[in-house]
Amino acid sequence: MAPMHWYAVTSFLAGLVVVIVGAEFIVRGGSRVAAMLGVSPMILGLTVVAIGTSTPELAVGLTAAAEGNGGLAVGNIAGTNIVNILFILGLSAWIKPLKVQLLSLKLDLPVMVVSALALLWMAWDGVLSRQEGALMVGASVAYTIAMVSLSRRESLPIKQEFSREYSAKNILPRVATLQGTVSVLMLAAGIVVVVVGAELLVSGAVDMAQSLGVTDAVVGLTIVAIGTSAPELATTIMATLKNERDIAIGNLIGSSTYNILFILGVTCLATPGGVPMEASLLHVDLPLAALVALLCVPVFASDRLISRKEGAFFVAAYAVYLGTLIFLRA
Repeated sequence: MAPMHWYAVTSFLAGLVVVIVGAEFIVRGGSRVAAMLGVSPMILGLTVVAIGTSTPELAVGLTAAAEGNGGLAVGNIAGTNIVNILFILGLSAWIKPLKVQLLSLKLDLPVMVVSALALLWMAWDGVLSRQEGALMVGASVAYTIAMVSLSRRESLPIKQEFSREYSAKNILPRVATLQGTVSVLMLAAGIVVVVVGAELLVSGAVDMAQSLGVTDAVVGLTIVAIGTSAPELATTIMATLKNERDIAIGNLIGSSTYNILFILGVTCLATPGGVPMEASLLHVDLPLAALVALLCVPVFASDRLISRKEGAFFVAAYAVYLGTLIFLRA
């Protein structure tokens, strides 16, 4: 194990901060543009915000794949989805029992489970090819269309909940001069900032992995996954404190699904030779991510409520997973 250089840690932390700031720019800028185009608050929340909070994973995946660190790219997706469900969703339910009312979860939950299982099946030959990436991106487009269609059938109280959070009066600037042009510039700036931050983050993460004597996948599963989940964590905690519970669930399930279908799909498309799989990812982490997705089915279906005990169990399960990962593979 080589000594860890201070610039590796500095690069990682600086990249993480820049990526999170860039993601916030993308969510805000994209939300303002969508609102001005007349997109409904509910569709905005389920699509623009869910995709926007996943931009750190996209930037990290593309950067890592381009630099030949495919294990970090896939480990980040698997690790982020485990963080989303076990830690963030579990923490939200632990703070306050979480009622499952969102009609679109009848689509979101099955798609998330099928996506996780399909990813495991596609990766089993040791590589995620460009063709499989195209299939995933196509599935993400079909999923978005179906979700928008289904969201129109939501109950009035849930539509009002999304309207309170994502209505134009909440996300459009109150200053008259900050209009469409500035919103588009904010969106573009956010994309640039996220890309620059991802370069720093991936560079620092790879150097840290080499210093610690662990694989890129382990770093992707742990510190990178936790770091790039910060936008989802912030969105969920704020929604929980505001009692906007359906937004909390919708954002997490939506982000987890987009992580696989869109983020990893685009990463595969951008990698000519495909994204190679490390054996540990294939036999441990991807099956575990699929198992976590499957675990949501009975939990969500039971009384349409995620109890505090179930939330605490999710958080404890993540702590055990993280501890085991560090102990056995670090």
